[in-house]
Amino acid sequence: MHSAPRGLRGGVRVAVLALLWGSTFLWTDLALRGLSPLQVTFVRCLLGALVLSAVCCVTGRRLPRGVPVWRHIAVAALFCNALPFALFGVGQQTVGSGLAGVLNATTPLWSVCLGLALGTERGLRPARLAGLLLGFTGTVVILAPWRTAGAFGWGVLAILGAAASYAVAFHYMGRTLAGRGAPTISLSAAQLVAASGLAALALPFGGLEAADPGPTVLVAALVLSVACTAATFHLTYRIINDEGATNAAVVGYLLPVVSVLLGAVVLGEDLNARVVLGAAVVLLGVGMTRRSGTTAAPVTGDAAAAPHIPGRTAVRVEGATDTGSSLRP
Repeated sequence: MHSAPRGLRGGVRVAVLALLWGSTFLWTDLALRGLSPLQVTFVRCLLGALVLSAVCCVTGRRLPRGVPVWRHIAVAALFCNALPFALFGVGQQTVGSGLAGVLNATTPLWSVCLGLALGTERGLRPARLAGLLLGFTGTVVILAPWRTAGAFGWGVLAILGAAASYAVAFHYMGRTLAGRGAPTISLSAAQLVAASGLAALALPFGGLEAADPGPTVLVAALVLSVACTAATFHLTYRIINDEGATNAAVVGYLLPVVSVLLGAVVLGEDLNARVVLGAAVVLLGVGMTRRSGTTAAPVTGDAAAAPHIPGRTAVRVEGATDTGSSLRP
């Protein structure tokens, strides 16, 4: 009797999450008009950490304790937050927000390659191999290296580096932080606290120049920090809690669509057939690499404490199934 309303609520949550995550590249583009990439990174991490820390206080959660766990959190913060946020900022100085969103969709492809290198993948089935090849083909179509005016450049390399950094982070978090029993909100807050510290340490190397925080830049930085960083964490885990990680994974396929449309409509970015075709091929390849033949059960309570790592099977935490979700911009 309640399946239809619940399905509608789940669909709305997925749509809102896709809009928030997909708009990250738009807000980054706008914030870069008055702030340097490192300044955007620091503000995003700091405000996001403050918001999630406040949520922890309100809900009675505590940040993780102990040097070993904070050492792992610091590494995760580097590869999942500070480094990719900065690389996206650097890349989007020359790459449009729509293309940045498309290139970000290669993260699962990097994750599969890394899993094969580390021996954590259970063999490369024909469908997954075809998906990797399709994803690579789609990226080549987008970059068009055969064209003298192609999109390839240092900005593209920076964004691809950010996508690869996410893949490294997800595998590291799966081995060191996932399934340890800590509430997700606590881990997320701690990770952004650590990322804020790392970003602050990097400010002397390119983040101390004069800023031009006009109204548009301030609004963009605020939305990027609160909505696209902090709020997406909570919304993601609510979807996993009620609908399961499988439904949450759908968001990954919608991000490039949102980023490309927002870039074209709001910023007037070029939307040509080659980029659209390449994006479709990348998404098809990603879909093929992520086919596992299984679905995840919904998570309840603190069982959603750890992020889902591509290729990682569900684990048991205090009698519940833990599926979590990958953390992305």
